[in-house]
Amino acid sequence: MAVMIGIIFKKNDTVHYFDPAEIKPEIGDRVICHMEDALEIGEVAVPIVETKEQDITSPLNKLVRKATYYDLSVDEMNRKKEKEGLKKFGELAKKHKLTMKLVDVHVMFDKSKMIFFFTAEKRVDFREMVKELATYFKIRIELRQIGVRDEAKIIGGLGPCGRNLCCKSFLTDFESISIKMAKDQNLPLNPLKISGICGRLMCCLRYEHESYQEFIDNAPETGVKVKSCHGCGVVCGYEPLKESLVLYLENLNRKSVPLSEVEITNERVELNEYGVPCNMDHIKIQKASGDDITDSGIEDKSQNKKSTGKEKRSGR
Repeated sequence: MAVMIGIIFKKNDTVHYFDPAEIKPEIGDRVICHMEDALEIGEVAVPIVETKEQDITSPLNKLVRKATYYDLSVDEMNRKKEKEGLKKFGELAKKHKLTMKLVDVHVMFDKSKMIFFFTAEKRVDFREMVKELATYFKIRIELRQIGVRDEAKIIGGLGPCGRNLCCKSFLTDFESISIKMAKDQNLPLNPLKISGICGRLMCCLRYEHESYQEFIDNAPETGVKVKSCHGCGVVCGYEPLKESLVLYLENLNRKSVPLSEVEITNERVELNEYGVPCNMDHIKIQKASGDDITDSGIEDKSQNKKSTGKEKRSGR
């Protein structure tokens, strides 16, 4: 068995796991550890836990030490330098007339480098800016152009579900998301409904897509006639999470029936835009509408009788 501990480097950040070695910090303690070939300060978010060695995909870096009072003062100075970097970056971008949006500034704990994260619509020549920043801060400067999804991951926020963004909470890689995933899940194709705060399709569209796709591959196509305990019907929709089919039955009602309880036939009919068979039970539909007409006709006749009675009285 191996042991590991979860560390975060920013509030609501992704948890990174390290080998605690002989150090036994508690939740909330600040620790010094190796991150990207440099020393970084973080906070314990997950206590020491045991896990199987085969579950660890890559070697874990070891914690260096618990943060001392001096380490905390260095971190505070770095945070002040980050705020100063925000202001200086804006001044230089305006000076060199560069269309860049600064997202975040981070100074490594050991002051090995200062990283500026920015977004831009196209590639930007920022070589002169880097030289001036390096001269001003006297530290190695690195400018990283990121996309809108990375911007959302750094800034964070709340999604439509009311919880912290997935990219800010636990996602480490961005997988490709397509509009087909929304179609397969019968979601409204309204960009405002299926887009995240980054303006791109929501990452959570992928979570259940495999379950939907697997069910649809095994289920009969829409328009196929099936037999069930509720009678014969036509497949007009799916409920993949319930593993059920939506059937349009002979009694003109829709019913959700588990896929395992239906018998699939080789017959099929065409469905209109409302999911109703085009050539099924027209007689019943006409009969139902005819009943309405008959009822209304009865009411009309009764009214006519009443009116006739009044006419007779008035005649008398």
